[in-house]
Amino acid sequence: MVNSLYSSSVHFGRARRRAVAAAALLAMQAPAVWAQAPRSESVPALPDVQVRADRDSVLPGPARVLGGAAGGGFRGTGFDVSELLADVPGTYTYQAGGVSRLPVVRGLADERLRLQIDGMDLYAACPNHMNTPLSYLDPSQVERLEVWAGIAPVSAGGDAIGGVVAAETPAPAFAAPGQTETRGDIGVNASSNGQAWGLRLGAEHATDRWQLSYRFAAAQADNYRAGGGFKNYDFTGRAGHTLPRDEVGSSAYRTRNHVLGAALQDGAHLWEAKLYVQDMPFQLYPNQRMDLLGNDSAKLNLRYRGRTEWGRLQASLWHEKVEHVMDFGPDKRFWYGMGSGGPTSVHGNPCSPIGPNCAAGMPMRTDSTTAGAKVQAEWALEASAALRTGAELHRYRLDDYWPPSGAGMWPGTFWNIRDGERDRAALYAEYQWQPAPLWTTQAGWRIERVRTDAGPAVGYNPNGGGNQGIDAAAFNARDRQRRFTTHDLVLSARHTPRPTFELEFGLAHKERAPGLYELYPWSTWQMAALMNNFVGDGNGYVGNPDLRKERANTLSASADWHAQDRSWALRVAPHLTHVRDFIDAERLPKQVGHQRFVLLRYANVSARLYGLDLSGHTTLARNDTGEWGVRGQLSYLKGRNRSTGDGLYQILPLHARLSLTHRSGAWDSAVEMVAARAKTDVSQVRNEVRTPGFALLNVRTAYRLGRGKLELGIDNLFDRLYYLPTGGAYVGQGTTMTNPTPPNVPQWGTAVPGPGRTLWVAYQQKF
Repeated sequence: MVNSLYSSSVHFGRARRRAVAAAALLAMQAPAVWAQAPRSESVPALPDVQVRADRDSVLPGPARVLGGAAGGGFRGTGFDVSELLADVPGTYTYQAGGVSRLPVVRGLADERLRLQIDGMDLYAACPNHMNTPLSYLDPSQVERLEVWAGIAPVSAGGDAIGGVVAAETPAPAFAAPGQTETRGDIGVNASSNGQAWGLRLGAEHATDRWQLSYRFAAAQADNYRAGGGFKNYDFTGRAGHTLPRDEVGSSAYRTRNHVLGAALQDGAHLWEAKLYVQDMPFQLYPNQRMDLLGNDSAKLNLRYRGRTEWGRLQASLWHEKVEHVMDFGPDKRFWYGMGSGGPTSVHGNPCSPIGPNCAAGMPMRTDSTTAGAKVQAEWALEASAALRTGAELHRYRLDDYWPPSGAGMWPGTFWNIRDGERDRAALYAEYQWQPAPLWTTQAGWRIERVRTDAGPAVGYNPNGGGNQGIDAAAFNARDRQRRFTTHDLVLSARHTPRPTFELEFGLAHKERAPGLYELYPWSTWQMAALMNNFVGDGNGYVGNPDLRKERANTLSASADWHAQDRSWALRVAPHLTHVRDFIDAERLPKQVGHQRFVLLRYANVSARLYGLDLSGHTTLARNDTGEWGVRGQLSYLKGRNRSTGDGLYQILPLHARLSLTHRSGAWDSAVEMVAARAKTDVSQVRNEVRTPGFALLNVRTAYRLGRGKLELGIDNLFDRLYYLPTGGAYVGQGTTMTNPTPPNVPQWGTAVPGPGRTLWVAYQQKF
């Protein structure tokens, strides 16, 4: 998708998706400011689009920063913050709901990454990870998105082996001394595919000491259409409700997000308070058997930043509460009856009353709270050396329970995870120095203590027979408390022998303790296991309380050639990660076959991932017609389970983006090609679906109107039918609670297709 994102008037340009060919080029890198300076002028005209690499003032490790949405900008029709990752080589997403894709950095995803919003460590509170942390913001509410791939400083990373993705909402902007400023913006957009639309509003009022801000974003969409028919059925399990064969069932969503902020500036000291509220009535999932039918959350974040004679001091305190509801959306069968032949369709007049022979959906609820605190100090020891130390505390509580609805889900409540606990305490230190004039090096160490626990398991019928009772008894008879000590060690260096060349390399040892949904889901009952799945492959998963921590060793390097004026640049970045006790999956007994969904248990294995990222840009010509350029990126990635020889799940095949850009006056246009090879190296233990290769063409243009901007675009111009290589298995309609055979769907073997031709328009105005 070719979209655009407006930037902050202080820090960033808006970011635009780059496309890449097989010989790709490198994205521009430029320094960024650690703290935002006060604004003393009225809001300027919207700046140009760019993707930038950022260097923190004391951290040599590479970090990509994508210009975000201060001032209410957004990327065309995009409503998912994780879509911004397409601009960073080596990153991609797992398909999920329309605004909840799971970020991936060099093959490592979800809880293997440290995901943050304004410094808050947050966790998905759902057995399907439907409320991943980045889903709590709209792209218009993000000023910058920082990505550390693999070699993350110990101050940025922790309890993660794959890197860091940190979203920052707009920093407070104050008026000049003695002045008062009021600013605002409004943005609207619409899309033909799925009849999607969005509204963004922002307002702020500032003096030279105080600043108040509010940002609102609402978005909704119906199911989107693929580029052609991709299934041979239209059945949904709902009486009178069918879907066209090119319609991707369960891809609709509706969401509303609010961010309210207040800040006080006193000399070198800054205090901030932000309240984040999400009201998401629904978000349907084409690759999950359940749908999100309610997600309400509230977060309060208090932050302090100050400069002293000896250096800098930061502190933060936050709290989050989430109430999450799942059941079957309108495209999935709701009523289930039990007859002599097993589950039977109930059309027309539903079973009544609900009881042992009839089930009305499958309600699932998750309640969680997260609390955290962090303090960090940085000492400038001398002109070329700095020391940073810090401490963190995290407290996470989770209840995952399924109220009774009839049939086999009767008469009591099923507790998937009861009284779940995951607490972390961390200390870290990192030191940076210059051993020689052209060298900058950094070393860091981090230690964490992680404690997890869960209460007793309870099935729908605690006194009944079957494996619910057997599994619960076995789970309850064991000690469920687990303690892990994890260590991170990082050594990185940057060498700049001349102004047009830069070399970076690093070595890191990172460790991660298992999450609650990897340790404690206890039931091997097919229906219960199928409800526990956060990778979208259609299979069922059972937890393993005996999992060991993951231990990863990563070697990463990059070479950057560029012109002094950055008119061209080329970046090459190879990487290698070896993981001991990688948490993969193994099949439960009697789970055989290749063309079916299966039941799995989490298990530790040895794994290896390696790849190469290329990126770059160059100016082709500047003449009377304007400025012509080309940008691109290409990524190659392989992942292997070394214990079994199997492929790792959701490894993106060789893929590339290449875009031809043109600027002339107020016009800014691009033609983009997106291509991927066929996905044939898959996870066989999961029966992962293969996908064919594809090439798409996207076009877009934008016209600046003073402080406004109008954008138009067409994605998938030729309406190609293609399948998302990391989209998972299509289970978006029909009978999803069990694994039936045709004509009851879903059938194994269909991947989630991407959107067909999509026309979109967007407009933003600042005032």
